[in-house]
Amino acid sequence: MTQESAKPLTSIINNNKMQSIKRLGIWMDHSSAHLMEFSDNQIETKTLDSKFTHQEKEHSLRKGENLMHNKEQQQQGDYYKKLGEVIKGYDEVILFGPTDAKVELFNLLSADQHFAKIKIDVKSSDKMTEHQEHAFVKDYFQPNP
Repeated sequence: MTQESAKPLTSIINNNKMQSIKRLGIWMDHSSAHLMEFSDNQIETKTLDSKFTHQEKEHSLRKGENLMHNKEQQQQGDYYKKLGEVIKGYDEVILFGPTDAKVELFNLLSADQHFAKIKIDVKSSDKMTEHQEHAFVKDYFQPNP
């Protein structure tokens, strides 16, 4: 085979390479999210915190319950929006955690066409250690046969 005839074969092989699926596990509650990117059986974790902290809640409560509720909703919306921006870069996502935050986020994402091609699942779980979170994500994306 000459170098000329091998060239098209190489380009065909390179064009047909399977692209890896980008997977993300998110353990979350209303105050923080642990973002775990799963690739090559390894997990890299980052944390994203909501700006509506316990101190913020107490400060707002002193000014009035209505103000606190509005501020909480605005900051919760910002928190979900940031998570949505991260999720846009993935093909498969598992949302899990002990509160309804995962369901609230899922409902927001489901209503947005930008997320229509992303496989997003929701699972309930308890509060977990980092090791337990990693095991949960690995088990979800690589179930035993």
